[in-house]
Amino acid sequence: MGTPSTLFSESPEDPFALGRAASAVLDDDGTVVGWSARAQELLGYTAKDVIGRAWQDLLVDARDLPVVRAAAADAMSKGGWFGALPIRHRDGRRVEMGFRARAIAREQDGREWFLVGAPVAEVMAWQRDRALLDGLYQRSPIGLVVHSPDRRVLRINRAVAKASGYPAEAPVGHRPREFLVPEDAGPAEERVRHVLETGEPLIFAEQSARSRLDPGRERMVSVSAFRMEDSSGRVLGVAETIEDVTERYRAQRRLTLLNEASARIGTSLDVRQTARELAEVAVDGLADYCSVDLLQPVTVGDEPRPGIAVPLLRVALSPPDSRVPYQEGEVVPLLPESPQARCLAERRPILERLLSLRPEWHAMDQRRKEIALGLGVHSLIVVPLVARGLILGVVSLWRARYSEPFEDDDAAVAQEFSSRAAVCIDNARRFTQQQSAALTLQRSLLPSAVSDLPAVEVACRYLPASGELGIGGDWFDVIPLSGARVALVVGDVVGHGIHAAASMGRLRAAVRTLASLDLEPDEVVARLDDLVSLLATEVEANAGGNLSGDEQVLGATCVYAVYDPVSQRCSLARAGHLAPLVSTPDGRVTVLDLPAGPPLGLGGLPFETYDVELPEGSLLTLFTDGLLEARNGDIDAALASLHQCLAHSADPLDRTCRGVVEALLPRGDHLPTDDIALLIARTQVLPPQNVASWQLPLEATAAARARELTTAKLTEWGLAEVAFTTELVASELVTNAYRYAAGPVTLRLIRTQCLICEVSDTSHTSPHLRRALSTDEGGRGLFLVAQLTERWGTRYTHDGKTVWTEQPLPPA
Repeated sequence: MGTPSTLFSESPEDPFALGRAASAVLDDDGTVVGWSARAQELLGYTAKDVIGRAWQDLLVDARDLPVVRAAAADAMSKGGWFGALPIRHRDGRRVEMGFRARAIAREQDGREWFLVGAPVAEVMAWQRDRALLDGLYQRSPIGLVVHSPDRRVLRINRAVAKASGYPAEAPVGHRPREFLVPEDAGPAEERVRHVLETGEPLIFAEQSARSRLDPGRERMVSVSAFRMEDSSGRVLGVAETIEDVTERYRAQRRLTLLNEASARIGTSLDVRQTARELAEVAVDGLADYCSVDLLQPVTVGDEPRPGIAVPLLRVALSPPDSRVPYQEGEVVPLLPESPQARCLAERRPILERLLSLRPEWHAMDQRRKEIALGLGVHSLIVVPLVARGLILGVVSLWRARYSEPFEDDDAAVAQEFSSRAAVCIDNARRFTQQQSAALTLQRSLLPSAVSDLPAVEVACRYLPASGELGIGGDWFDVIPLSGARVALVVGDVVGHGIHAAASMGRLRAAVRTLASLDLEPDEVVARLDDLVSLLATEVEANAGGNLSGDEQVLGATCVYAVYDPVSQRCSLARAGHLAPLVSTPDGRVTVLDLPAGPPLGLGGLPFETYDVELPEGSLLTLFTDGLLEARNGDIDAALASLHQCLAHSADPLDRTCRGVVEALLPRGDHLPTDDIALLIARTQVLPPQNVASWQLPLEATAAARARELTTAKLTEWGLAEVAFTTELVASELVTNAYRYAAGPVTLRLIRTQCLICEVSDTSHTSPHLRRALSTDEGGRGLFLVAQLTERWGTRYTHDGKTVWTEQPLPPA
């Protein structure tokens, strides 16, 4: 007869193990011939009580006999039996027991029955554990991998075998690196090593899992792991549960992608920057390569006209790769059968899951063929950029290397975030259009060029602020004045936008008008102050008190300077503006200490004129505050850099101006946060031989004397050709001074780019031009002067007035 140890499991968890179970031996008639100590513990009967007696008479209650006899008959027919039966305890109570029965052949004819039993509760628990273990390996959808202490695979369940493509027995004895791609095998082995060494369980760690059999198929799994130990604490290995969460991961990734697209796309109002943000977001979460191709009018802020074929311009490519045809800034051809052309024509996404299945893709464009062959591109999505019913361009997304082909869900996600990006691009396009129009308006309000002047040599720069802030109200001007003098002005209207530019235009026109009156600098600034107050009142009245930030005229600042190349005197006044800098030929740079004055628009506060004599070759630098705040807001450091740039006053002005901009403006493509106006003037002095001045007594012979002096000087200058006209002009002006003024009369001739004739007296009476009637004896003098000269006018001084005229010089 076989030994019991060969007939039944010896697993310590097995309730039928001989060390744990009750056992008995029955003969073929049901008489007990063997009884174990464990049976005595469970049922209360000793071996003496039961051996030799029929088991059903002693151990079975009368009411349970039918069930027991049916089980015995079943066992007799099959040669074995497993199940549960009610057994009578010695104290009379019923005990549910689970049994295993097996027929054992004897040496003589006949047979015996070997029974092992255990309480039903223990048997059921063992059965559940067996069923659970069997389910984990055979039917569970969650993968199970068991590793040995040396980190080799001991067993995998059917779910892992199905997902990996390996037979269940194939990975046994191997390490993960032998059946996973290297990028995924490293983290997997490190995970097992950490759990083995520390005993710390791993819970829901997500990781990519790609097998060597199919490296192009990427699966995302959630891994939990724990260390297995026996009752003595000996480490048996590591068990890992692996759940395929690819679909959940992809759905979460798509949702994250849409959230990132909302946060990262449209951070600026620049068309190209917005397109780059779109490409970067797509590559981070959806594709291996992404390009954004816009219709050319869109890139400059214009609206493409429907039905008119225009080329596509590549404005963004991520990641940058020189192997990709059509880099940023290149025109992308639209071939009729290309996905891009079909996308634009049908206004819907085009999904090409496997490009290799479409031979026409490779045949239609050699450069695009290079993409698929050289970069391993195998899948494509092309999405139209449509905003407010307007087609702006297309977004192309490619997958290459190990990535799986695009799916319909990917195309839906691409269309979703591309639609959001299209609105941002269209907003940037509209802003670019408005900004371009506003900047054109502003530049048209500034002097286009500064002509050569006898008083100064001029270099200037105007730099607009960054696009998000809008144009500002900074301006500069160079205004020729009578007597070869020149007015220099720089100003800044508070605020940004079209209203600031319009206010700037008004102020610049007003400055030119006031300058033509030859007023002192403090008077010019005072009248500008009145004008700004009037403008503010008008704007508030028109708006009815409902003013936006851009519409409010809060005020302005300016500095106004007049330089005389004959006397070398410079008169300045400022209204809350930064003081100009003077660089003398010896290299000293100083800030002019002229009174600051209040900003324009406050009204009622006084302004003062500051006079300074400038050596020939000095640099007078006027600028707005944006110049000092452009780099990092450190005014002192910027002012020191400005001093250093202006110290070399002998350098060419254009080089000096460029050096100031390079030293103080942000480096790279960044625009300043405020617009900047910079005006640098190098003073010049008229040669003494080009200026002639005489003081004439107030006598009847003054006019004749004036004619003689004029003719002699013009002959000396080689201008005898205009002598007759000039002596007539001088005679008329001196005659008027003799008739209507008191005190001495000064006659001055200046030869510059024109011939200037000035007559000064001590009277403040203003001469008026009138048309004399045929019966009038006088009143024709100023009329003749106006007809014989190009310009004439009057300027007032503290001591009187000066009437001046300008005549063109004859050709050399």
